[in-house]
Amino acid sequence: MKKARIYIIFFVLLVLCFWVALSRYTNWFSQSRLSKRSTVQPFQFKDQDGAIFTNADMLGKVCVAEYFFTTCQGICPKMNKNMKEIYEAFKNEKEFLVVSHTCQPEVDSAPLMKAYSKKMGADNRNWVFLTGSKEKLYNMARYSYGLDDPKNAVANISDDFIHTQFFALIDKNGNVRGGVYDGLKKDELEKLKDDIRGLLKEKNTTNFRGVFNN
Repeated sequence: MKKARIYIIFFVLLVLCFWVALSRYTNWFSQSRLSKRSTVQPFQFKDQDGAIFTNADMLGKVCVAEYFFTTCQGICPKMNKNMKEIYEAFKNEKEFLVVSHTCQPEVDSAPLMKAYSKKMGADNRNWVFLTGSKEKLYNMARYSYGLDDPKNAVANISDDFIHTQFFALIDKNGNVRGGVYDGLKKDELEKLKDDIRGLLKEKNTTNFRGVFNN
């Protein structure tokens, strides 16, 4: 009887070890091989509805970030036509979000961004349009997302201007992953879609909600 009890305990421990090992292996297997470039720093901006949006709202979601301005007649219309393609491909994924920042906040108020979002047919549950402090928006572009070279910054923020066609990809834990994606090139859009699919399979491993900048 004593020997049978030992066998049962041994078997239970063996099963528990198997499940722990399987869980760890499954999590490792689901990890994308995309390298980590940086981490999204704390921020606070306004979305198209005038509501506060922070870096904490990105956690738990795979995000694609871009910069544009609503009156742009150059690269922005084509960029956002391509972003709409990305959005349409993943809009039914609860853990997916497009984050579009204005690079001309002195013009792009929340109501103007709202009108633009309607024009794009965007649902603000998975595509937000952000405006706010120009200095903080530009710092995010350069030092968090890596969408513009920090060397391009000028001493007077009013003279500074970012105009980039690149997209950044952020994982569920707030890490910027992979490289930058050219929003005007079809092959890079397809690569972005593949990389989004890979990150959607990953687990959110942090409960950190961040502290935003005032």
